[in-house]
Amino acid sequence: MNTATAHDPCRYVLRLRDVLLGAQMLFVAFGALVLVPLLTGLDSNVAFFTAGLGTLVFQLVTRGRVPIFLASSFAFIAPIMYGVKTWGVPLTMGALIFSGLLYVALSTLIRFRGTGIILRLLPPIVTGPVIMVIGLVLAPVAVRMALGLSGDGAQQLMPRSTALTLSMSALLTTIAVSLLGRGLLRLVPILCGIGVGLLVAVGLGVGNWEAVHNTPWFAVPGFVLPQFSWEPMLFIIPVTVAPAIEHFGDIIAISSVTGKDFLREPGIKNTMLGDGLATMTACALGGPPNTTYSEVTGAVALTRAFNPAVMTWAAICAILLSFVAKVGAFLNCIPSPVMGGIMILLFGAIMVVGLNTLVRAGHDLLEPRNMVIVALIIIFGVGGMQFDFGSFTLAGIGLAAVTGVLLNLLLPRDNPRD
Repeated sequence: MNTATAHDPCRYVLRLRDVLLGAQMLFVAFGALVLVPLLTGLDSNVAFFTAGLGTLVFQLVTRGRVPIFLASSFAFIAPIMYGVKTWGVPLTMGALIFSGLLYVALSTLIRFRGTGIILRLLPPIVTGPVIMVIGLVLAPVAVRMALGLSGDGAQQLMPRSTALTLSMSALLTTIAVSLLGRGLLRLVPILCGIGVGLLVAVGLGVGNWEAVHNTPWFAVPGFVLPQFSWEPMLFIIPVTVAPAIEHFGDIIAISSVTGKDFLREPGIKNTMLGDGLATMTACALGGPPNTTYSEVTGAVALTRAFNPAVMTWAAICAILLSFVAKVGAFLNCIPSPVMGGIMILLFGAIMVVGLNTLVRAGHDLLEPRNMVIVALIIIFGVGGMQFDFGSFTLAGIGLAAVTGVLLNLLLPRDNPRD
């Protein structure tokens, strides 16, 4: 061994730089990462742990070649909220594990048939409206929270004027930072919105922080083991359509940023497999499903931190943070109108992403076939349509996804090549 190389101070400086960059990446992902557990009632510390562990699983499957971070998926917020309320956390986690298994099945299909088969099953005319439905279904929850109401709108938890002051301060800050921020600041608008909302809450004397004082500094996250039942599995599986397609977009984005074709090497079949196994691992411990984070991709573009080892350190930082119990207690004490204000923008942005998917595809939406597909997906998904199959009910985002896939396969095309 060359002792000069072994003790080269430059190597340690580079490692320290990677550690700091990794912590910075976690900071960028922080706001979006904690939003899902806060809205769905899952444990925030578990979400930190499973985001880190899921990222490490993804890196293992993709042989550490893709500089990307995985954490809580927005697409599953509505079904998790419904699942936890209806069946409880363990059965909901079991259903989400099965949802991750669908990613694995898709990766296998791509491995043997190529990406074309997925694009034929899930073209933009299907995925665009389904993504729009996700944002539109969640919109009432955001507005109710912003107005100081309970999630179902039945109770006024705080005076409306106070709630609006909190929610609008958080919303306007998030908008201002996303539009006017520079450098890394522009990548953390959610975090800035939460921070300003909290300052306003403290100024108004809103919030009870006693739980933070009573919580020990360090504790093992409250992991939850899954249970399995067919009804929640069948309910949640269709929702996987939207994030599976979103995965394609995220891999294309990080490929563009780094100048490497990750669709070819390690291949979308392996990145999809890594995403699926990461989701299954996370949900097996009681965490939300994982997805690739576009915020972190933006940070990679800004910092030019193309080394995947940076994401390894981000994952390690997330796992270490999960054992700081006061962090979870603090997040749970954030007044709900603060989160409601930010959610208004986030869920609206999800809807716009779906709309943009349709626009970029260039489809004529007044063409009868396209009109039928888009119209039924959106109205079935948002309007409350449901179909009962024994004890199983198909509704909401799941119904929208199934409707889109079936209509696309069954309705005749004017041009067979479309």
